[in-house]
Amino acid sequence: MMLITDILARNAGEYADEVSLVERDPAIGRRRELTWKAFAGQAHRVADALGARGVRKGDKAAILLVNSLEWLPIYFGILAAGAWAVPLNFRFSSSEILRCLEVSEAKVLFYGPEFRDRIREIRDHLSAVEAFLYVGDEEEPGAERLNEVLVGAREDVPGPRLTEADEAALYFTSGTTGQPKPILLTHGNLAAACLTEHRHHRQRHGDNFICIPPLYHTGAKMHWFGNLLVGARAVILRGVSPRWILEAVSEEQGTIVWLLVPWAQDILTAIETGDLDPAAFRLDQWRLMHIGAQPVPPSLVRRWLARFPGHAYDTNYGLSEATGPGCVHLGLENVHRVGSIGRPGFGWEARIVGDGGDPLAPGAVGELAVRGPGVMKEYYRNPAATAQALRDGWLFTGDMARIDEDGFVWLVDRKKDVIITGGENIFPVEIEDFLRAHPDVRDAAVIGLPDPRLGEVPVAVVERQPWAGEGPDDLLSYCDALPRYKRPRAILYGEVPRNPTGKIEKPRLRERYAGTRGAFTPAG
Repeated sequence: MMLITDILARNAGEYADEVSLVERDPAIGRRRELTWKAFAGQAHRVADALGARGVRKGDKAAILLVNSLEWLPIYFGILAAGAWAVPLNFRFSSSEILRCLEVSEAKVLFYGPEFRDRIREIRDHLSAVEAFLYVGDEEEPGAERLNEVLVGAREDVPGPRLTEADEAALYFTSGTTGQPKPILLTHGNLAAACLTEHRHHRQRHGDNFICIPPLYHTGAKMHWFGNLLVGARAVILRGVSPRWILEAVSEEQGTIVWLLVPWAQDILTAIETGDLDPAAFRLDQWRLMHIGAQPVPPSLVRRWLARFPGHAYDTNYGLSEATGPGCVHLGLENVHRVGSIGRPGFGWEARIVGDGGDPLAPGAVGELAVRGPGVMKEYYRNPAATAQALRDGWLFTGDMARIDEDGFVWLVDRKKDVIITGGENIFPVEIEDFLRAHPDVRDAAVIGLPDPRLGEVPVAVVERQPWAGEGPDDLLSYCDALPRYKRPRAILYGEVPRNPTGKIEKPRLRERYAGTRGAFTPAG
């Protein structure tokens, strides 16, 4: 199996002068591009610069950047140097950045202009960081400018020998259910993700992947890996809006777009309200829209395919502990099964287990466990959490699901989000999907709040569609179609917060609405 650093080197030889990456920044009207030869050359100069600063195989280098043309060459340069890449969530506070850098013991930190203030707050506490490399044009006290560093770096310095078993990257979980945990991935994990993604979505050399999600997350890169494997180009889009997405697809002739639920929802809403006319864009070449990182409402997919009937569609299930998406996926041929997250991906196995870890029969709800080439090596320096998540090669995902007689997996909810009311288990995703099917609902989240009699009760937080207005509606009576114990005890209107990868931040909602019990409106 070729390592991803070897794939980049091969592409630089075979497709040297072809464009590999395009960066679009619609907010300032800027477009930049990089050939495969230049991509590999920058990566090798980064590796040489790291070596000159004492970075050796097994050391760590952190990346704190928004999506940009520099991001991937830095990532590949770190890997080529034999170091571990440590991508950091660009929404982390200064204290969270400090914790991640302390846990990882990063020796080098690459960071951009957006993070100058946060780094200055914690610089005196970063005892392990020996070199600060600033990815910006202005002077930055206490840091070296990367552009100047790379001028004197070489492209032809051989790096250390790497194998599939070597550690490659340390990713931090998104932290929607608690403090982010560091996930250690190997070069073999990353290479396997290339094969899985390509087998699922059949990328060709002429494809063009529009990359919108943050590159620090496994999902964005691992879907791009399918293009990397065949030397196909990709567009890195800075900023998200329906118009910017359709302009990128149209002007760059994008063929594959991976969306999060809110972005797909926003595109449809913009079209349905007349804010965007799809006929004004060149979209005929767009062949695949796929969604992952969160449960996908079937109603959204039906609306999308009614608007774009020529698109292939796939649902991708994954997690950082499984090297991103692909351990389970719907499959391009199974759009009639929308609602299920699909079957085990290429090279993967899946099963549903009970509390003791034993497999359950089809139809029974339990925890989803997966096994395959992308399973992480460990939670770094956390043996207790590792032992809980990894058992006999199986990764216990923390997601509740069931498998039907045909082998399709149906996600029920996060194990930690299950609401127990009067002894009955309620899975919020079921209610959320039901609410999102209402034409006036843009987004919905269901949380459990304390109740003195029942323990906790379900409460729905709803974002309205633009046309819904602010007046009373029939959502509570609409919920009469649900079994009585599943009906929300209140409909609370407000923002449904999601992290950059689209997952609902339910701890924030529980904190926000913790004191609203007296305002509950009985739902029957």
